[in-house]
Amino acid sequence: MALFLQSSAIEAQDAAKLFKANCASCHKPTDQKLIGPGLKGVRSRWPDEAKLISWIKNSTAFLATGDAYANKLFEQYGKSVMPAQNLSDAEIIALIDWTDKGGDAPASTTTTDDKALSTAPTAETSSDTYAFILLGVGIILLVLVSVLGSVKGSLESLVNEKKGLIVEPKPVRTPVENFKHWASGNKKLVAIISLLLIVWVAKQGWDGLLGIGVFQGYAPEQPIKFSHKLHAGDNQIACVYCHSGVEKSKHANIPSANVCMNCHMYIQEGPTYGKEEIGKIYAALDYNPETRTYGKNQKPIQWIRVHSLPDHAYFNHSQHVAVGKIECTECHGPIDSMEVVQQYSPLTMGWCIDCHRKTEVDYKDNKYYEELHKKFVNDPSYKKGDKFTIGSIGGLECSKCHY
Repeated sequence: MALFLQSSAIEAQDAAKLFKANCASCHKPTDQKLIGPGLKGVRSRWPDEAKLISWIKNSTAFLATGDAYANKLFEQYGKSVMPAQNLSDAEIIALIDWTDKGGDAPASTTTTDDKALSTAPTAETSSDTYAFILLGVGIILLVLVSVLGSVKGSLESLVNEKKGLIVEPKPVRTPVENFKHWASGNKKLVAIISLLLIVWVAKQGWDGLLGIGVFQGYAPEQPIKFSHKLHAGDNQIACVYCHSGVEKSKHANIPSANVCMNCHMYIQEGPTYGKEEIGKIYAALDYNPETRTYGKNQKPIQWIRVHSLPDHAYFNHSQHVAVGKIECTECHGPIDSMEVVQQYSPLTMGWCIDCHRKTEVDYKDNKYYEELHKKFVNDPSYKKGDKFTIGSIGGLECSKCHY
């Protein structure tokens, strides 16, 4: 009964996260096969739920017991060993309950705010648009001034002709001379226009200097067309399955080709490019899919780096992901909807500092941050309502990122 109450306390959304982190790379929550069988109705296929839990926790150890159904399943799926899962009984039962319903949580981790951000115009785009609008309005005003001046001259000539006044013909001037003559008679207007032009040119120059080294929107063509939308979005493969270093290293790591082969040893044709792109993985590994053997002529895949920080800037993925609990989408955007990966955020110092100023630290159940929080609230400068942010515990110090 206690186990049932614990599993029922795990909500569907939590079960969906557990599935994505532990199962999605090989299974679907429906009855469709991936590398392993679809998990919908898995409880009914096993004669004993306790055996199913033991199988999920450590399939290798359970196979050693000689269970007939487990060994039959092992043979049926090409003797693929399911890795041991570090899950509690309550979590496993919650997963089974969730998959029995075919998975009732949203498949995508992209929020409405993420989508709104991805489609919203950037500040740089807006400023450029306003600049072109002002320039267009200025040109139209100059044309109107020229036309009105011509009309005024024509009317003056008609009035003088009716009055019988003799007007000396205007001297013939070149366009440049005409402009100089007009400018000498409209010095205030010329000064205002000149000032506006100087401000506009300075603003464009400033924006240009700020944009040096900023590659927001950069989306290079990779040697193998890899769709994050298909893998992380549609198939719900957890980021950490491929980028295994993200929770324990400074670097997220580009997965080696053998990680790809965990799935593509069996999945030899994709829904979009067929066998072409998967064939490039086989070529790099000198792998024969017919005989399932590797040759000796292997070569690395020349992936093109998308995200890059200056050499003098320090960034640690594990510090942000494992300790700070920052979701991948906070920096990389709606990665699970990208066919081609692009740099979503500017990754500038100002952008990082702004995040450190706004992001509150989750100090609960973390002794290190609990101590810092005590010091924070006991500080004489503390005011009720002050937020316990990264910036308030030294996250804005230069030496934190530049050492």
